[in-house]
Amino acid sequence: MSESAFSGLDLLGTAVVVLDADLRVLYVNPAAEHLFEVGAKTLIGQRFRDAFVNADQLEAKLHHAIAQNWGFWDQALEFARPAAPALQLNCFTTPVEGPRARLVLELRSMDQQLRVEREERELNQALANRELIRNLAHEIRNPLGGLRGSAQLLERELDRPDLREYTQVIIKEADRLQLLMDRLLTPHRPPQLGPVNIHEVCERVRTLILAEFPVGVGIARDYDTSLPEIQGDREQLIQAVLNIVRNAAQALVGGRAGANEPGAITLRTRIGRSATVARRLYRLALELHVVDNGPGIPPEIMDRVFHPLVSGRERGTGLGLTLAQTYVQYHRGLIEYDSRPGRTVFRIVLPLGQDRTQQP
Repeated sequence: MSESAFSGLDLLGTAVVVLDADLRVLYVNPAAEHLFEVGAKTLIGQRFRDAFVNADQLEAKLHHAIAQNWGFWDQALEFARPAAPALQLNCFTTPVEGPRARLVLELRSMDQQLRVEREERELNQALANRELIRNLAHEIRNPLGGLRGSAQLLERELDRPDLREYTQVIIKEADRLQLLMDRLLTPHRPPQLGPVNIHEVCERVRTLILAEFPVGVGIARDYDTSLPEIQGDREQLIQAVLNIVRNAAQALVGGRAGANEPGAITLRTRIGRSATVARRLYRLALELHVVDNGPGIPPEIMDRVFHPLVSGRERGTGLGLTLAQTYVQYHRGLIEYDSRPGRTVFRIVLPLGQDRTQQP
């Protein structure tokens, strides 16, 4: 590998470090700078052992790899950095032939790898759930219409008003189930893309929630007003954010008995850099954080919060987060969360522009 070939590594989503025979750093790509939180100018020219602390064991393996001209894979390596938390990494080492380059190290954060794997599982589960829901809703709608129609016909034949109360129960419950089926089928409308200001979306949601919950909930704004408009479906994004914020408000109102501080929700927008969504690396992404100080997500449903019909409330439909995830995925984005008693954060990531590359 010649030094001129290093530029081809710039677009990789994983961190790459190129070493010479003395294990001095010849090149690091932007993903490595982001991972190590150190600029390339600082790293290039340093010996590998000087760039990281406690790398003796790995350094011996690297010298052996150069001598034997063979690659290796090592996992759960701990790189302790001065004045920064230790990194848990997987290391893929490949020998190369070049004027100076001898080894290419591909370093992957274990946290990032676990997040990508979790994201893929959630995406596959969401697709399976979506297909199951669509088939189930179609199967239920036909007999439901027949049930309602039969109840109406029966009601016309009854001459006692007290008996008509029972047919009205059937009709009303059939209508309620029909509304539920419509909600299950609604997400399958493709998004109608256009320019969207995310802060207008947040303000619309804030207005709706404060009207719905006039007591017990406060909503703070923490906006990065420099964020650009995105291409999206305004109504779908409003519904996605509304479902998340409404869940937070319901948790605050229903689950904070005896709390010492008032219920608070914060809508925070930021720019994200080097965002990976579905194994694709995007240079920039919009991040929307919905933060609340409620009781947190019940532990028994934490792994299933995006599954349909799963709810932490007694009379909840369990569709809010499912629909939110669907709408965000329609925009090539993702939703992830972190929850503990007193602090729950839902993070929506929406890529800006085209992806730079697809990770292997």
